[in-house]
Amino acid sequence: MAPFSQELEPPQNPGRFNPFSASFKTAPRGRKAFRFTSYGDLATPNTGWVLSSPQSRFAVAAVERFQPLFHLLNGDLCYANLNPAHQTDVWRDFGNNSQTSASNRPWMPCPGNHEIEFYNGAQGLDSYLTRYTLPDNGTRFAGRWYSFRVSNVLFVSLDADDVVYQDAAAFVAGPAPLVPAASTGNAPIAAGTSFYVRGYSNGEQTRWLEKTLHHASSDDDIDWIVVQMHQDALSSSKTGNGSDKGIREAWLPLFDRYGVDLAVCGHDHDYERSYPVRGCNHHAGVDAKTGEPVDTLQPRLVPHAQLTQAGANTFDTSHGTIHLILGGGGTSAPLDVYGVDIGNGNPQARIFTKPNRPIPNTAATAAPGTYVRPGADALEDANWSAQRDTGTGYGIAVFDVDPGEHGGKTTITMNYYHAPGADQTPTPDYELFETVTLTKSRG
Repeated sequence: MAPFSQELEPPQNPGRFNPFSASFKTAPRGRKAFRFTSYGDLATPNTGWVLSSPQSRFAVAAVERFQPLFHLLNGDLCYANLNPAHQTDVWRDFGNNSQTSASNRPWMPCPGNHEIEFYNGAQGLDSYLTRYTLPDNGTRFAGRWYSFRVSNVLFVSLDADDVVYQDAAAFVAGPAPLVPAASTGNAPIAAGTSFYVRGYSNGEQTRWLEKTLHHASSDDDIDWIVVQMHQDALSSSKTGNGSDKGIREAWLPLFDRYGVDLAVCGHDHDYERSYPVRGCNHHAGVDAKTGEPVDTLQPRLVPHAQLTQAGANTFDTSHGTIHLILGGGGTSAPLDVYGVDIGNGNPQARIFTKPNRPIPNTAATAAPGTYVRPGADALEDANWSAQRDTGTGYGIAVFDVDPGEHGGKTTITMNYYHAPGADQTPTPDYELFETVTLTKSRG
């Protein structure tokens, strides 16, 4: 979220760990009911680190409260790249905190923009990749994306850093360069430098995604497809990041073609749920500065007659994909203010339609030689936004999968719990905010 410019020290002594034992339950065979949980943007309880908060301890405890089979951690795990003098310390604190749950059940992550670290491999992800052994994707980019199946659900984890326009990892704001310790042998990093990795797989991830989804769509034992990624295709956050056209261009057509049911994300530190969407409306956006028409590929709302079944919060996702923003795991300052109402009951969403690389800061109060990254360049009517939690950004989504009976319906029921007051005072108290049921005919 914030730029940095400070000395980069060599790795610190991670200290001693106290050994302990734990066990976890493996996935059931066949079509069985199960539970999973999800949020992103966790950070650590150590408030000495940038974007960390004591709430992250309660967020990990919340996973254990609901006893899922596994937890989806939707990127921006610990923000070590915003703490360059103490990266190994931040990863240590994150591990010590999350292991109180991860030792009992798998935590399945995806990389976010804050997993990208200077001098840490070709995509800056080596710290992340070193700490997780993830399912093989059969490509030369091991660990960056993968899939796994439980019961009648295929889970697909993606690295959206590869396709987004937004340049949102840490960067050297200046005016001084970021100077690694001499013992590292690394050169200083000039002011205005960021680690922008868009397009790093040269389309390999997208080709893998299409192959994976195509196979799933022809498998009668797979009823549901759930995609996990960090950045957002649909977000109406005003002070957070907003939506990214890169995801809309590369992946949403595949979601439509192969019937992805649910996309869980993080990135914006709040909770937002979309209606089911499929296809797009062209030239429905405007330039944020000039007001001229812009093609944001605005996601198209599924016709109202197909939106709900048997109640306002029951959706047949065979007609479209629901997107969830779950970016209030435990990071500090989670509540992003939503877009202003534009007179028709809908917020206005901010969209990145082109890269926002660092540029010289020309503000009257800016110090010479400093840099800034522009915000989103386009706006659109967020008529796809169905629900937003404007009270707190902290929360956890709990999903219960019912595979259903032969010839009947299968369902996924989501209960979203939030932590009122946690924005002011960390709290272990999570309360039910809303219940949503996804339904479709069993394969």
